[in-house]
Amino acid sequence: MNVVVDRDIPFIKGVLEKYADVVYLEGRAITRNDLLKTDALIIRTRTKCDRKLLEGTSVRFIASATIGYDHIDTAYCESHNIHWTNAAGCNSSSVQQYISAALFEVAKKLDFQLSNKTIGIVGVGNVGGKVAKICTALRVNVLLNDPPRERREGGSSFASLDAVIEQADIITLHVPLNLEGEDRTFHLVDEKLLSGLRKDQILFNTSRGEVVDAVALKQALRGGKLAACVLDVWEDEPEIDLELLDLVDIGTPHIAGYSADGKANGTATSVQALSRFFGLPIDSWYPESVPLPTNTLIEVDCSGLDQQEVMRAVVHHTHDIIADDLRLRKSPNTFEKQRAEYPLRREFPAYAVKLVNAGDNIQSVVREFGFRTSIS
Repeated sequence: MNVVVDRDIPFIKGVLEKYADVVYLEGRAITRNDLLKTDALIIRTRTKCDRKLLEGTSVRFIASATIGYDHIDTAYCESHNIHWTNAAGCNSSSVQQYISAALFEVAKKLDFQLSNKTIGIVGVGNVGGKVAKICTALRVNVLLNDPPRERREGGSSFASLDAVIEQADIITLHVPLNLEGEDRTFHLVDEKLLSGLRKDQILFNTSRGEVVDAVALKQALRGGKLAACVLDVWEDEPEIDLELLDLVDIGTPHIAGYSADGKANGTATSVQALSRFFGLPIDSWYPESVPLPTNTLIEVDCSGLDQQEVMRAVVHHTHDIIADDLRLRKSPNTFEKQRAEYPLRREFPAYAVKLVNAGDNIQSVVREFGFRTSIS
């Protein structure tokens, strides 16, 4: 069996060699000629799996080690008997961690209490659901917008997009990229939507760059239409709009889902799917060891700190989102290199939190975030 693998997928080297001839290539540089005699392809979002890439090849199986799959022409694959999979939910906790860090940094910059705010979560799948959980723990009022789920489940738990625009102080996007149809999300945030926002509202996008019209967003930010904006994804990345980068409050190189845990989950999901498809004996494979950071104990003296300040300190220890922002601003032309060489980040359950002079309430919040806790 012949397998082509994106060389930047972590933990995978050496796993398949016992069962296949494996070639590792740069994801963006994989060509049709590379796949002429290839049975399986394991990729990330940088490899566009469409007719141009796949026609005339022997590819029978594609696994994307990512949540999203808009880079795969699923209709073409299904009509040509090419089985495809994605790693749904693999890095949802990583994006939850990123959103937590962003919320605390923006709240500090603009000097407000999150518990006094309403957040509108647009797209309530694996990621949006976990974002809702931490927002509820912080006593943020939560509005959920997800038309497909609303149609399936009924409307009592969901708000319309118009209601989110009208009522939410913070709007965060967690939708797939749909180019057409009833649930089209391409340029969901366009000039019309942005013109309806208040000047005190905040926008986060960690979904896909094309969900937001970059030109319209630039105009809105120049005109003071938003109080703050956080972008992890960009139209035309990695060639991102430098003027837009200058205008946003936090800008990062598509790394919200780049925790070591999320990467391990995505790789494992892909390997397991390939194993099942080809009848290999590694259906339950998972990386033997995911690296730990130097210090997995977080100790915070809660004296004189309110709950938000304590939680900001705890989350900051696990994810310094401002460092990610500064790296991108310093060298935006190394967008892809920053993704490939992203520093080790572990999710909340990898850490133990020791709270000194803390009440029971803050301990409960820390646990709801997924940390292990103790009080002294």
